Amino acid sequence: MSHSMFDLLTRKALFTLDPETAHGLAINALKTGLIRGTTLPVDPALEVRLWDLTFPNPLGMAAGFDKNAAVPDAVLALGFGATEIGTITPLAQPGNPKPRMFRLVKDNAVINRLGFNNQGHAVAYQNLKARKSSKGIIGVNVGANKDSNDRTEDYVKGIAAFADIASYFAVNISSPNTPGLRDLQARDALDDLLARVLHERDRQTARVGRKVPVLLKIAPDVDEFGLDDVCAVSLGRGVDGLIVSNTTLDRPARLRSKKLLTQAGGLSGAPLFAKSTIALAKTRQRVGPNMPLIGVGGVTDAISALEKIRAGANLVQFYSGLVYGGISMVPNMLLELSNELKTRGITSLDEIRGRTTADWAKLQLSSD
Repeated sequence: MSHSMFDLLTRKALFTLDPETAHGLAINALKTGLIRGTTLPVDPALEVRLWDLTFPNPLGMAAGFDKNAAVPDAVLALGFGATEIGTITPLAQPGNPKPRMFRLVKDNAVINRLGFNNQGHAVAYQNLKARKSSKGIIGVNVGANKDSNDRTEDYVKGIAAFADIASYFAVNISSPNTPGLRDLQARDALDDLLARVLHERDRQTARVGRKVPVLLKIAPDVDEFGLDDVCAVSLGRGVDGLIVSNTTLDRPARLRSKKLLTQAGGLSGAPLFAKSTIALAKTRQRVGPNMPLIGVGGVTDAISALEKIRAGANLVQFYSGLVYGGISMVPNMLLELSNELKTRGITSLDEIRGRTTADWAKLQLSSD
């Protein structure tokens, strides 16, 4: 059976189930080998080198899919150049009451208010330790428990727990589903958070023999002044990169799935593309050409992935796109990316990075 036919049939079957049940089945299918990737020839033009890591291609699975590091190798086998597990909090927590995930099928979008449901540091660590191979880039996305007395300390604990096993860290202070979490993006709180997190990373460097890159994941729902602060503090503290962006609380007027618009939570998928790309370009202008940026939000195909890079991203990530695109999405995108670069005589993604940064950055950070 062709991949696209398989995608069509599985999507039809999975869409009869509520999104969270379908997600659980997808994880299980990857775990048992029911879903397998296809091996593609490696294209050197798609390779991206950042920090001490070599990404075979710029496509990454965003956090939220493999919350407990149950299937990192199976995800990489789908064709991704990297996968980001989590968000993981020190202690296991159930997250928000169900239902808490909604498909906006007409919009190729998802609303979720999961609330960092995960099994905690210990389980994810054991899962990563149990891997048969140490190959592949696996980022660890760390968060804070909802009822923690010191949320910043929770991030520090995350760095300490995974320093010997994470390819890189993502510090997630931008989920809209943990009350008050986004307050950590305010200048003084962020400065304190990054100081403590980076101090712990540096403390761990001697123990693990490697300086693990620390990236900050930010919200698209910041204004220009908020973005000024985030970028200034990130540069001042020497963060290794930024991930732009998380889900949005906006509900753009053009959304067609009207019945679901009253659901609380973060919106992801195709409608987030413009807003997150504007935020990405504005971030690129503020941090300069050298800080690595990962562009997330609304990536659905090779064209949107390339546009993120043209807007200033070094790497791109997606997850909601896969809900609608299926498992053949990643190999298809890689082939299209390769063909596009060949057609245009481009031998490295560096040649196109930042080409449209100025155009995107001129646009307003509004909900539409």
